[in-house]
Amino acid sequence: MQPEIHIETFKEAELLVDITEHELVPTHEVLTNDEKSALLKRYKLKDTQLPRMKPNDPIARYFGLSRGQVCKIIRASETAGRYVTYRIVL
Repeated sequence: MQPEIHIETFKEAELLVDITEHELVPTHEVLTNDEKSALLKRYKLKDTQLPRMKPNDPIARYFGLSRGQVCKIIRASETAGRYVTYRIVL
């Protein structure tokens, strides 16, 4: 069985700026299925309890995320140093 191929098209204007390198965009990391399972088990959550991200979100499109995948978001915080949150693609 061949792996599923996903092709995402972008307009030229969307590619003028690398959104992952922009100073206002926090660091995003895509979790593997094992990491997702460990995350849900650690916090005793279900998929429906995670914050959501739409599949047409620019970061989701950039990374080619599909429904059910989880993204780890690391933001700089003045009080905590860094703030980590997770989002699941609808």
